[in-house]
Amino acid sequence: MLYGSIEAGGTKFVCAVGNEDFQTQNQVQFPTTTPEETLKRVIAYFNNFDLAAIGIASFGPIEIRPNNEKYGYITNTPKLAWQDTDFVGIIRRTLNVPIAWTTDVNGSAYGEFVYANQQGKPLKSLVYYTIGTGVGAGVIDNGNFVGTLGHPEMGHVFVKRHPDDMSFKGICPFHNDCLEGLVAGPTFEARTGKNGRDVPATDPIWQIMAYYTAQAAVQTTLTLRPNKIIFGGGVANESFLNQVRTEFDALLNNYVPTPILTDYLTVPAIANNGSATIGNFALAQNKYKNSINEL
Repeated sequence: MLYGSIEAGGTKFVCAVGNEDFQTQNQVQFPTTTPEETLKRVIAYFNNFDLAAIGIASFGPIEIRPNNEKYGYITNTPKLAWQDTDFVGIIRRTLNVPIAWTTDVNGSAYGEFVYANQQGKPLKSLVYYTIGTGVGAGVIDNGNFVGTLGHPEMGHVFVKRHPDDMSFKGICPFHNDCLEGLVAGPTFEARTGKNGRDVPATDPIWQIMAYYTAQAAVQTTLTLRPNKIIFGGGVANESFLNQVRTEFDALLNNYVPTPILTDYLTVPAIANNGSATIGNFALAQNKYKNSINEL
């Protein structure tokens, strides 16, 4: 039996087909352009396979409440061409398979949750942050996603400004200097005129961004008390995470116990940004099994 995965990012789509052990059998990626062009390519790809179900993890905001008339839509996204796109409806009408629908960060969080259990290192709870073109987080508690009225928007919390960064306005089109507006990948260019790949690890900008990221980790620790906080995305490399751990340790100041920070604040266990793909396969499998039980 085969399952499909759609990792819908603001920059690119990654589509894959996997087996019942969540091993990828085939994969393709292409740029995110218009909804019409991009979803046409998605459908053309999956038409080559006999799928039991598909898991979709999408950039957002998205509507996740099943009883809402806009369920399955991308809603108030900064990507204007994608606002009010009936993502799930288009895929369901053309491919006619059960669809699991969640956010991109939820997909990644679920992939890490499933993988930990596969490796014999089960986690009851975790938080997965992506720090890339944007910032978001998915939360899993006892195997379930957190969020009833909607999915968490933890990339848009507010943080205390670094004293050496007060003149930077931030880049979030809604909030300016929320977490995303201060640490997302494009902030490198906004601050320095350079792509983040060209900013050396010794540049003070990294320490400033670590300060903000550590504040988010402290907030998450104190409100959710997860077993682990994982940082993925293009900004979150191991060198940066070492700076985050240092800032986190100073900010938390031993107020509550945490695991050893190298085990608690980590990069993804799944290599090559594959967390969402595995998560989508697992969510698709769950959706298929539930659809069978409902018959």
